[in-house]
Amino acid sequence: MVKKIFANIYIYLILFLMYLPILLLIVFSFTDSTNVGVWKGFSFDLFPRLFHNQEIMVALGNTIIIALISSIVSVLLGTTGAIGVFYSKKRNKRVVEAVTQIPVVNAEIVMALSLTVLFVFLGSMIFKTSLFSFHTLLIGHVCLSLPFVYLSVKPKLQQMDPNLYEAAMDLGCTPRRALVKVVIPQIIPGIISGFLLSMTLSLDDFIVTAFLRGPGLLSGDKAIETLSTLVQAKIKKGPIPPELRALTTILFLIVLTVVVIVAVYRNHFAKTFGTKKNLRRLRNVR
Repeated sequence: MVKKIFANIYIYLILFLMYLPILLLIVFSFTDSTNVGVWKGFSFDLFPRLFHNQEIMVALGNTIIIALISSIVSVLLGTTGAIGVFYSKKRNKRVVEAVTQIPVVNAEIVMALSLTVLFVFLGSMIFKTSLFSFHTLLIGHVCLSLPFVYLSVKPKLQQMDPNLYEAAMDLGCTPRRALVKVVIPQIIPGIISGFLLSMTLSLDDFIVTAFLRGPGLLSGDKAIETLSTLVQAKIKKGPIPPELRALTTILFLIVLTVVVIVAVYRNHFAKTFGTKKNLRRLRNVR
Protein backbone atom coordinates (compact mmCIF):
# COMPACT_ATOMS: atom_id res chain seq x y z
CA MET A 1 0.00 0.00 0.00
CA VAL A 2 2.77 2.45 0.95
CA LYS A 3 4.75 1.58 -2.19
CA LYS A 4 1.68 2.22 -4.32
CA ILE A 5 1.14 5.63 -2.71
CA PHE A 6 4.77 6.66 -3.25
CA ALA A 7 4.63 5.36 -6.84
CA ASN A 8 1.55 7.47 -7.56
CA ILE A 9 3.12 10.53 -5.93
CA TYR A 10 6.28 10.05 -8.01
CA ILE A 11 4.32 9.70 -11.27
CA TYR A 12 2.17 12.78 -10.62
CA LEU A 13 5.23 14.77 -9.57
CA ILE A 14 7.01 13.92 -12.83
CA LEU A 15 3.91 14.84 -14.84
CA PHE A 16 3.58 18.12 -12.92
CA LEU A 17 7.21 19.06 -13.64
CA MET A 18 6.78 18.14 -17.32
CA TYR A 19 3.68 20.27 -17.81
CA LEU A 20 4.61 23.13 -15.48
CA PRO A 21 6.37 25.25 -18.19
CA ILE A 22 3.39 24.83 -20.52
CA LEU A 23 0.93 25.73 -17.79
CA LEU A 24 3.05 28.76 -16.95
CA LEU A 25 2.92 30.00 -20.54
CA ILE A 26 -0.83 29.39 -20.69
CA VAL A 27 -1.43 31.38 -17.49
CA PHE A 28 0.66 34.34 -18.69
CA SER A 29 -1.00 34.30 -22.10
CA PHE A 30 -3.97 35.94 -20.34
CA THR A 31 -2.05 39.04 -19.27
CA ASP A 32 -0.60 41.83 -21.38
CA SER A 33 3.04 41.81 -20.27
CA THR A 34 6.28 41.55 -22.21
CA ASN A 35 8.02 39.13 -19.86
CA VAL A 36 6.73 35.96 -18.23
CA GLY A 37 6.47 36.47 -14.48
CA VAL A 38 5.05 39.98 -14.63
CA TRP A 39 1.28 39.99 -14.13
CA LYS A 40 -0.54 43.10 -15.36
CA GLY A 41 -4.07 41.88 -14.80
CA PHE A 42 -6.30 39.40 -16.58
CA SER A 43 -6.69 40.23 -20.29
CA PHE A 44 -7.43 38.63 -23.69
CA ASP A 45 -5.50 41.32 -25.58
CA LEU A 46 -2.71 38.97 -26.72
CA PHE A 47 -5.11 36.80 -28.75
CA PRO A 48 -6.39 39.46 -31.18
CA ARG A 49 -2.86 40.91 -31.37
CA LEU A 50 -1.61 37.46 -32.37
CA PHE A 51 -3.76 37.39 -35.50
CA HIS A 52 -2.63 40.91 -36.44
CA ASN A 53 1.06 40.06 -36.14
CA GLN A 54 2.05 39.48 -39.78
CA GLU A 55 5.43 37.96 -38.94
CA ILE A 56 3.99 35.28 -36.66
CA MET A 57 1.12 34.52 -39.06
CA VAL A 58 3.55 33.98 -41.95
CA ALA A 59 5.71 31.67 -39.81
CA LEU A 60 2.62 29.78 -38.59
CA GLY A 61 1.32 29.38 -42.13
CA ASN A 62 4.66 28.08 -43.38
CA THR A 63 4.89 25.67 -40.45
CA ILE A 64 1.40 24.24 -41.01
CA ILE A 65 1.83 23.91 -44.79
CA ILE A 66 5.16 22.10 -44.45
CA ALA A 67 3.83 19.85 -41.67
CA LEU A 68 0.69 18.87 -43.60
CA ILE A 69 2.40 18.17 -46.92
CA SER A 70 5.36 16.32 -45.39
CA SER A 71 3.03 14.26 -43.16
CA ILE A 72 0.83 13.25 -46.10
CA VAL A 73 3.85 12.27 -48.19
CA SER A 74 5.40 10.40 -45.26
CA VAL A 75 2.16 8.51 -44.56
CA LEU A 76 1.80 7.47 -48.21
CA LEU A 77 5.41 6.32 -48.51
CA GLY A 78 5.61 4.81 -45.03
CA THR A 79 2.32 2.90 -45.31
CA THR A 80 3.05 1.47 -48.76
CA GLY A 81 6.59 0.65 -47.64
CA ALA A 82 5.39 -1.12 -44.50
CA ILE A 83 2.86 -3.16 -46.48
CA GLY A 84 5.48 -4.05 -49.09
CA VAL A 85 8.01 -5.12 -46.46
CA PHE A 86 5.37 -7.09 -44.54
CA TYR A 87 4.55 -9.23 -47.58
CA SER A 88 8.15 -9.55 -48.80
CA LYS A 89 10.63 -12.34 -48.15
CA LYS A 90 12.21 -12.67 -44.70
CA ARG A 91 15.70 -11.76 -45.88
CA ASN A 92 14.55 -8.56 -47.60
CA LYS A 93 12.40 -7.75 -44.57
CA ARG A 94 15.36 -7.97 -42.19
CA VAL A 95 17.49 -5.70 -44.38
CA VAL A 96 14.79 -3.03 -44.75
CA GLU A 97 13.92 -3.08 -41.05
CA ALA A 98 17.58 -2.71 -40.11
CA VAL A 99 17.99 0.23 -42.48
CA THR A 100 14.80 1.82 -41.16
CA GLN A 101 16.13 1.80 -37.60
CA ILE A 102 19.15 3.96 -38.52
CA PRO A 103 17.32 7.31 -38.99
CA VAL A 104 15.41 6.75 -35.75
CA VAL A 105 18.50 6.36 -33.56
CA ASN A 106 20.69 8.66 -35.65
CA ALA A 107 21.29 12.24 -34.51
CA GLU A 108 19.15 14.79 -36.34
CA ILE A 109 22.16 17.02 -36.95
CA VAL A 110 23.79 14.19 -38.93
CA MET A 111 20.77 13.93 -41.21
CA ALA A 112 20.60 17.70 -41.67
CA LEU A 113 24.32 17.97 -42.49
CA SER A 114 24.29 15.03 -44.88
CA LEU A 115 21.29 16.38 -46.79
CA THR A 116 22.89 19.84 -46.89
CA VAL A 117 26.10 18.43 -48.37
CA LEU A 118 24.07 16.45 -50.91
CA PHE A 119 22.06 19.45 -52.09
CA VAL A 120 25.15 21.68 -52.21
CA PHE A 121 26.95 19.06 -54.32
CA LEU A 122 24.01 18.64 -56.69
CA GLY A 123 23.51 22.38 -56.98
CA SER A 124 27.16 23.23 -57.66
CA MET A 125 28.21 20.25 -59.77
CA ILE A 126 25.08 19.33 -61.73
CA PHE A 127 22.37 21.99 -61.71
CA LYS A 128 24.76 24.98 -61.38
CA THR A 129 22.35 26.82 -59.07
CA SER A 130 21.25 26.82 -55.47
CA LEU A 131 18.68 24.08 -54.80
CA PHE A 132 17.64 25.24 -51.35
CA SER A 133 13.93 25.98 -51.41
CA PHE A 134 10.64 24.59 -50.18
CA HIS A 135 11.37 21.32 -51.99
CA THR A 136 14.64 20.66 -50.14
CA LEU A 137 12.93 21.50 -46.87
CA LEU A 138 10.08 19.12 -47.73
CA ILE A 139 12.54 16.31 -48.51
CA GLY A 140 14.25 16.88 -45.17
CA HIS A 141 11.00 16.72 -43.21
CA VAL A 142 9.89 13.59 -45.07
CA CYS A 143 13.23 11.89 -44.34
CA LEU A 144 12.83 12.85 -40.69
CA SER A 145 9.30 11.48 -40.19
CA LEU A 146 9.13 8.59 -42.68
CA PRO A 147 10.76 5.95 -40.40
CA PHE A 148 8.34 6.80 -37.60
CA VAL A 149 5.35 6.26 -39.90
CA TYR A 150 6.76 2.87 -40.86
CA LEU A 151 7.21 1.93 -37.20
CA SER A 152 3.63 3.03 -36.44
CA VAL A 153 2.06 0.98 -39.24
CA LYS A 154 4.22 -2.13 -38.84
CA PRO A 155 2.69 -3.36 -35.50
CA LYS A 156 -0.83 -3.10 -36.93
CA LEU A 157 0.19 -5.27 -39.87
CA GLN A 158 1.67 -7.82 -37.48
CA GLN A 159 -1.58 -7.87 -35.47
CA MET A 160 -3.63 -8.46 -38.62
CA ASP A 161 -4.57 -11.97 -39.72
CA PRO A 162 -2.20 -12.64 -42.68
CA ASN A 163 -4.78 -14.92 -44.30
CA LEU A 164 -7.33 -12.13 -44.82
CA TYR A 165 -5.58 -10.73 -47.89
CA GLU A 166 -5.24 -14.16 -49.52
CA ALA A 167 -8.86 -14.97 -48.67
CA ALA A 168 -10.01 -11.79 -50.39
CA MET A 169 -7.96 -12.72 -53.44
CA ASP A 170 -9.51 -16.21 -53.48
CA LEU A 171 -12.99 -14.67 -53.35
CA GLY A 172 -12.35 -12.70 -56.54
CA CYS A 173 -10.83 -9.39 -55.37
CA THR A 174 -8.07 -7.81 -57.40
CA PRO A 175 -4.83 -7.07 -55.47
CA ARG A 176 -5.67 -3.37 -55.34
CA ARG A 177 -9.24 -3.96 -54.16
CA ALA A 178 -8.10 -6.46 -51.53
CA LEU A 179 -5.56 -3.93 -50.28
CA VAL A 180 -8.14 -1.14 -50.04
CA LYS A 181 -11.01 -3.22 -48.64
CA VAL A 182 -9.13 -5.60 -46.33
CA VAL A 183 -5.64 -4.40 -45.38
CA ILE A 184 -6.08 -0.62 -45.11
CA PRO A 185 -9.10 -0.73 -42.71
CA GLN A 186 -7.12 -3.02 -40.39
CA ILE A 187 -4.15 -0.63 -40.12
CA ILE A 188 -5.98 2.73 -40.01
CA PRO A 189 -5.10 3.32 -36.30
CA GLY A 190 -1.41 2.92 -37.16
CA ILE A 191 -1.76 5.27 -40.13
CA ILE A 192 -3.43 7.91 -37.96
CA SER A 193 -0.72 7.54 -35.30
CA GLY A 194 1.97 7.87 -37.94
CA PHE A 195 0.33 10.99 -39.38
CA LEU A 196 0.03 12.67 -35.98
CA LEU A 197 3.62 11.75 -35.12
CA SER A 198 4.81 13.17 -38.45
CA MET A 199 2.90 16.39 -37.77
CA THR A 200 4.48 16.69 -34.34
CA LEU A 201 8.01 16.07 -35.63
CA SER A 202 7.57 18.60 -38.42
CA LEU A 203 5.91 21.30 -36.32
CA ASP A 204 8.68 21.48 -33.71
CA ASP A 205 11.66 20.74 -35.97
CA PHE A 206 14.44 23.31 -36.00
CA ILE A 207 17.72 21.68 -37.09
CA VAL A 208 16.56 20.27 -40.44
CA THR A 209 14.59 23.45 -41.16
CA ALA A 210 17.54 25.73 -40.38
CA PHE A 211 19.88 23.77 -42.67
CA LEU A 212 17.58 23.06 -45.63
CA ARG A 213 15.25 26.05 -45.92
CA GLY A 214 15.30 28.44 -48.82
CA PRO A 215 12.98 31.04 -50.36
CA GLY A 216 9.36 30.12 -50.99
CA LEU A 217 5.87 29.61 -49.56
CA LEU A 218 4.41 32.59 -47.66
CA SER A 219 7.88 34.13 -47.15
CA GLY A 220 8.20 34.96 -50.85
CA ASP A 221 11.78 35.68 -51.91
CA LYS A 222 13.04 35.47 -48.32
CA ALA A 223 14.14 32.30 -46.55
CA ILE A 224 11.20 30.29 -45.28
CA GLU A 225 10.48 31.23 -41.69
CA THR A 226 8.81 28.70 -39.40
CA LEU A 227 7.80 29.04 -35.78
CA SER A 228 10.98 27.35 -34.55
CA THR A 229 13.31 29.54 -36.63
CA LEU A 230 11.29 32.65 -35.74
CA VAL A 231 11.58 31.97 -32.00
CA GLN A 232 15.31 31.31 -32.34
CA ALA A 233 15.77 34.60 -34.23
CA LYS A 234 13.74 36.55 -31.64
CA ILE A 235 15.74 35.09 -28.76
CA LYS A 236 18.94 36.43 -30.33
CA LYS A 237 17.57 39.97 -30.60
CA GLY A 238 15.65 40.26 -27.35
CA PRO A 239 12.51 39.08 -25.55
CA ILE A 240 10.13 36.74 -27.36
CA PRO A 241 6.97 38.51 -28.61
CA PRO A 242 4.21 38.07 -26.01
CA GLU A 243 1.78 37.06 -28.77
CA LEU A 244 3.61 33.75 -29.00
CA ARG A 245 2.28 32.88 -25.53
CA ALA A 246 -1.25 33.14 -26.90
CA LEU A 247 -0.24 30.96 -29.84
CA THR A 248 1.14 28.39 -27.39
CA THR A 249 -2.20 28.25 -25.59
CA ILE A 250 -4.13 27.77 -28.85
CA LEU A 251 -1.77 25.04 -30.08
CA PHE A 252 -1.93 23.22 -26.73
CA LEU A 253 -5.73 23.21 -26.77
CA ILE A 254 -5.80 21.95 -30.37
CA VAL A 255 -3.33 19.17 -29.58
CA LEU A 256 -5.28 18.22 -26.45
CA THR A 257 -8.50 18.03 -28.48
CA VAL A 258 -6.88 15.85 -31.15
CA VAL A 259 -5.42 13.50 -28.53
CA VAL A 260 -8.82 13.07 -26.88
CA ILE A 261 -10.52 12.42 -30.24
CA VAL A 262 -7.88 9.86 -31.23
CA ALA A 263 -8.15 8.11 -27.85
CA VAL A 264 -11.94 7.91 -28.15
CA TYR A 265 -11.66 6.62 -31.71
CA ARG A 266 -9.12 3.96 -30.69
CA ASN A 267 -11.33 2.72 -27.87
CA HIS A 268 -14.34 2.63 -30.18
CA PHE A 269 -12.35 0.82 -32.86
CA ALA A 270 -11.02 -1.72 -30.35
CA LYS A 271 -14.49 -2.42 -28.95
CA THR A 272 -16.08 -2.69 -32.40
CA PHE A 273 -13.30 -4.89 -33.74
CA GLY A 274 -13.35 -7.05 -30.63
CA THR A 275 -17.14 -7.47 -30.82
CA LYS A 276 -16.96 -8.50 -34.48
CA LYS A 277 -14.17 -10.94 -33.68
CA ASN A 278 -16.20 -12.52 -30.88
CA LEU A 279 -19.24 -12.82 -33.17
CA ARG A 280 -17.12 -14.62 -35.75
CA ARG A 281 -15.88 -17.04 -33.10
CA LEU A 282 -19.45 -17.74 -31.97
CA ARG A 283 -20.52 -18.41 -35.55
CA ASN A 284 -17.59 -20.79 -36.00
CA VAL A 285 -18.55 -22.62 -32.80
CA ARG A 286 -22.11 -22.98 -34.00
